Amino acid sequence: MKTGIQLSDHFTYRKLLRFTGPSIIMMVFTSVYGVVDGFFVSNYAGKTAFAAINLIMPFIMILGGMGFMIGTGGTALVSLVLGQNDRAKANRYFSMMIYLSVIMGIVLSVLGFVFMRPVAGLLGATPEMMEDCVLYGRITIGFITAFMLQNVFQSFLIAAERPKLGLAATVAAGLTNMVLDALFVGVFRWGTAGAALATGVSQCVGGVLPLLYFIRPNTSRLRLSRTKLEIRPLLQACANGSSELMSNISASVVSMIYNFQLLKYLGENGVSAYGVLMYVQFIFVAIYIGYAVGAAPVISFHYGAENETELKNMFRKSMCLVGSASVVLTVLAFVLASPLARIFVGYDEELFVLTRHAFHLFAFSFLLAGFNIFTSSLFTALNNGAVSAAISFMRTLIFQTASVLILPILFGVDGIWWAVTAAEVFACLLSTGFLVAKREKYRYL
Repeated sequence: MKTGIQLSDHFTYRKLLRFTGPSIIMMVFTSVYGVVDGFFVSNYAGKTAFAAINLIMPFIMILGGMGFMIGTGGTALVSLVLGQNDRAKANRYFSMMIYLSVIMGIVLSVLGFVFMRPVAGLLGATPEMMEDCVLYGRITIGFITAFMLQNVFQSFLIAAERPKLGLAATVAAGLTNMVLDALFVGVFRWGTAGAALATGVSQCVGGVLPLLYFIRPNTSRLRLSRTKLEIRPLLQACANGSSELMSNISASVVSMIYNFQLLKYLGENGVSAYGVLMYVQFIFVAIYIGYAVGAAPVISFHYGAENETELKNMFRKSMCLVGSASVVLTVLAFVLASPLARIFVGYDEELFVLTRHAFHLFAFSFLLAGFNIFTSSLFTALNNGAVSAAISFMRTLIFQTASVLILPILFGVDGIWWAVTAAEVFACLLSTGFLVAKREKYRYL
């Protein structure tokens, strides 16, 4: 499963795309889970069940985001140690992170199951939506350990120089989800329960296969081994990865606020339209996140090795690639607005028109999202969790919350669809300020 590319290499554009390509595809396939669930539930169970899934999903993503925190923060630390040529310590830290993920997953599963109904009520579930919210939430939360492991291994497999293994596991999981959704929802008509079960089984595929690889003897840089609890590196990794957790939590909280506003202004149709926008955003943003996740271990390695030349090379090339992708994805969002809205909600003409209109306004957010995501990831890779967390926190929570609460007062419902773009503009100014302020310390410019 070797890629032939090592963290210590000099990266051309072609080599960088080859190395980060698997992680991009991994993130896209991970995002497909919710999209496929939504497609089948919307078309076979109706818009009430579809709205129910979109309402409870942010809570589930908050819990699963713990895996992103451990994965990104832990990978930055482990890659830094590998750059310092201490493989034994790297394996010890790696093993500690994996065991922590399993323990946290079990605890969160129990808590999530117990509190699912009151959480659904707090999120504003109507009586018609409540049972679907609780059923979908409790089934998916039972698989949260596997979901967390999948998120953790997406980062660690890159540090282990096995991105293709991560790609294979994620593609297998994605295909499993698609097939089981078609079977459980489309054929058996199990509705939200079938969609949740399909997602859970596919997450087991994505989380357990890499676990088996690292348990067995392998030729990668990392392997699971005996370890002990070391508080200082554990806190360092979690603090460093807190930006990714904060981004995940903030995005979920903001989704809840969006749903509150949309229920107020448009009712169920607004929540359903927003759900379609979120599915497209999941996939498009997954491209940015996948690149950032793939490039981060390389940046961490060269920072640990004090290779200033390669650090600058990675920064320049990354900015060019992210900028080009931003233009392409924004144009695609405009072009695909009508066909994607038709696929998900074409059975309801009023909902279709609303979704298409929202798409056209929402699309501008993709112009700046990639820059902001990469900048936050860059500081995580440089083991500066504080700056990374500040960018993520302001971008995904403060700026978006303010925008979605204030803009509708000024522009009506359209203000809700413009809110993400407004938040990305302010986040871009903040990200640029940090890049300029920290350029002398880290020498990426």
